[in-house]
Amino acid sequence: MPLPLAGITVVALEQAVAAPLATRHLADMGARVIKVERVGEGDFARNYDDAVHGLASHFVWLNRGKESLALDLKSSSGRDALRRLIDRADVFLQNLAPGAAARLGFGADELRADHPDLIVVDMSGYGDAGPYRERKAYDMLVQAEAGLISVTGTVDEAAKTGIPTSDIAAGMYALTSILGALVRRGVTGVGAAVSVSMFDATVEWMGHPMYMRLYGDRQIARSGVGHAAIVPYDRYPTSDGEILIGVQNDRGWQVLAGEVLGRPDLAADPRYATNIGRVGARVDVDAAVAAETKRFTTAELDEKLAAAGIPAAEIRELDGVVAHPQLSGRDRWREVDTEAGPIRALLPPMTFADVELSMGAVPSLGQHTEAILAELAHDETDPARVIE
Repeated sequence: MPLPLAGITVVALEQAVAAPLATRHLADMGARVIKVERVGEGDFARNYDDAVHGLASHFVWLNRGKESLALDLKSSSGRDALRRLIDRADVFLQNLAPGAAARLGFGADELRADHPDLIVVDMSGYGDAGPYRERKAYDMLVQAEAGLISVTGTVDEAAKTGIPTSDIAAGMYALTSILGALVRRGVTGVGAAVSVSMFDATVEWMGHPMYMRLYGDRQIARSGVGHAAIVPYDRYPTSDGEILIGVQNDRGWQVLAGEVLGRPDLAADPRYATNIGRVGARVDVDAAVAAETKRFTTAELDEKLAAAGIPAAEIRELDGVVAHPQLSGRDRWREVDTEAGPIRALLPPMTFADVELSMGAVPSLGQHTEAILAELAHDETDPARVIE
């Protein structure tokens, strides 16, 4: 079977995380993704670190399977090359600074006037209107403005998430909007102009705490790895470490207390019979659970909890994730080529039964410039070319 997006061409004037994440998934699903980068500098994510054989971890994660075209968009020839490329594209996506693409002549209205079937996706920090439109919008800043930092961390200290959550949220909404627009275009023949902001995407993900504030009239408390609205749901000590236990309903509490921990008195205590009651008695419930969990080793308790159907997990460091038996047991690792040699990478999360998704090479800066410009019939001396 062909890959799901075989035959689709995406031109991406992109950098950093949000837009490259969306287009990487499109490339994994078979789309031809042409990544337009600055001559000599490229996507600044190329220089975030040098952890992967001298290459940046963000870049190799987000840019496999793409073609790199280096253009000087300040030159008329560079802009002409990009226009001719867009003439052949199904999707054009950009996440430059607000208004920058339009100033270069690549605004959604202008492009779609010439190409009604084109899908244009503009990504930004705060959207194309409103008082924050021109603000810098790095992931940490958007997490703060969207309230995510206010509910993340411990009782004593707020924290941003350990991954770029706002970037990832925006990237995934851009991806789903493109797929939806492609489906609609297949029915109607008409393209779309779509805008996705990191702020809107992150606020959408704040649904549970937002509704608690709107209708419960309270800011949920930061609770570390615990849960503000469910008890017991936290990390608990064992004789040789700790384990995370998450009880989702009252029946689960009965099983945990009475069967796994051997405390039928806790299971029968009317104060703890409902989750609302347990949340109100959080300190007492957590202390009672912790007193019992530390009688077991982590492995013993993990086995007992799994046998009883109680959700639990080890709190793994990243080396434990890399070596996770679930990944190796499902053959999730592959090799991907880079300019520094092959690296390990995980298969995309979406698994099709009839075809394995593509995992193409991570491009070097401008690697495909000559081939793409030749495809567009550019002259050998065109200043849009990259001269090594």
